[in-house]
Amino acid sequence: MNRTWRLLKDVVLVELAIWRNLARWVARRPDAPAEAVQIGYSRLTAPVMWLWIFGSLVEVVALELVLRSIDATWAHVVRIPLFVVGLWGALWMLGMAGSFYVRRHLLLPDRITVRNGPRFRVDVPLAAVVGSRAVEHEFEGMIRSVHEEDGLLLVGPGNRTNVELTLAGPTTLATHDGERVADRVGFWVDEPREVVRLLQRAEQEPGVR
Repeated sequence: MNRTWRLLKDVVLVELAIWRNLARWVARRPDAPAEAVQIGYSRLTAPVMWLWIFGSLVEVVALELVLRSIDATWAHVVRIPLFVVGLWGALWMLGMAGSFYVRRHLLLPDRITVRNGPRFRVDVPLAAVVGSRAVEHEFEGMIRSVHEEDGLLLVGPGNRTNVELTLAGPTTLATHDGERVADRVGFWVDEPREVVRLLQRAEQEPGVR
């Protein structure tokens, strides 16, 4: 029962987050404090997301035109519900795409916040980071965006990461849904070498970016 309730709660929270992110995207209001350096990670998934959105919109319009051309009662009965569902699906995917733009990774004076999609977040304190490098990891499952194995926490759109943080031993990290323990954290960014230089500077000179 607890597992079912938690799953239902997660579904509702993701749904609300998607619509909130869509509103922020339309209003051009990134979900980021003024003092944060925003780090993009949308290039890996953007082409696929936009293809899905385009295909969904084409499907909605095509189905609407076909049903309008059919002179039958059943066609008129199902046309509006199908149009509403199709439009909701297209807007939902727009909200998902918008999440990658309004919820970028954040480099703050005391931590780096790694984010992915509409809700996922893990805060890594800079005081715990002893090294950073540009290195790729892949993990199984295109739908999964988080993978944990032997102290390595991977956060990536799709199933890839290209920056790795080494921590000073097993560290408890705050996330959007509780705590996780890791001694390395991998995540995806659009410009890995530039981000590594930025992180190395932040490690050496706390508060300077």
